[in-house]
Amino acid sequence: MASGLYLGGVQLPFVSSLRIYLPREAYTDTEFSYLERRMEPGQNAVSVDASELADSLGRVGRPRPNPLPLLAGDRVRVLQMDADEPLLYAPNQVVARSIAGAAELLSGLMEPLATLILPAERWAEDLERATTAPQLDLPLQTRTSTWGVPFSWFTLVYANDRMEVVESGGRILTVRIQVPLSVAVGRAERTLLMLARMAPDLDLFTELEDLGRWLSGFDGDGVVELDYGPVANRVHPDDSPADVHMGLACLAEGDFTGAAAAYRRLANRWMPIRQLARAS
Repeated sequence: MASGLYLGGVQLPFVSSLRIYLPREAYTDTEFSYLERRMEPGQNAVSVDASELADSLGRVGRPRPNPLPLLAGDRVRVLQMDADEPLLYAPNQVVARSIAGAAELLSGLMEPLATLILPAERWAEDLERATTAPQLDLPLQTRTSTWGVPFSWFTLVYANDRMEVVESGGRILTVRIQVPLSVAVGRAERTLLMLARMAPDLDLFTELEDLGRWLSGFDGDGVVELDYGPVANRVHPDDSPADVHMGLACLAEGDFTGAAAAYRRLANRWMPIRQLARAS
């Protein structure tokens, strides 16, 4: 971070996000009041990036180990697609997402590793404190992925969708692609129908089923945003959306050679980045 500007999370895991922005009407008065308290005067997308990074570093440096964030780490992003369009809101819900992640960690194969980080009784204590804190039971509006963007996310966007490229000092900090929620839901549904007919055993089908359920749980004139995060500096300009759609089109036409070629291009682009997760 330099002068408050987020510089891509150097030496931190690459984190990409898929967010849903919703209009004011999607929230009750109580819910929206909570969101307003989480917004900082004069904030923008880059300043929220910087604040989230500072929050994360602050949790790492706590004198008393506790991987769960405090409510002060809940922040809200605001998006306006055009000057005459209404404001849209996306809370990061870092507390709720961390509680869900911790519960999954402690109930899965990684439980022994989790208890090496903190004793089981400390996990129980910190989780109880977090879950009893006054927070709203809003549906989660953000999904994150480390060390690469899931291919299923690329089915929701095209190269000609609204795109923001954020740069500083010759470095690409992130790329954000935005598409209306109704359009993203329609794209997911069409892709699922084709995969159900042509390739129901693909991992992409299972991933997209889950993604489609999540998207269809929101009503209103929302917007879906694919935020590459700092990995954008490695891949932009990125042909992944085009390769995913090309591969799916080939699959729909029974052109398995073309579909395999598109997958190889994707794998060659993203495999070196995913391998960084195991680099020393």
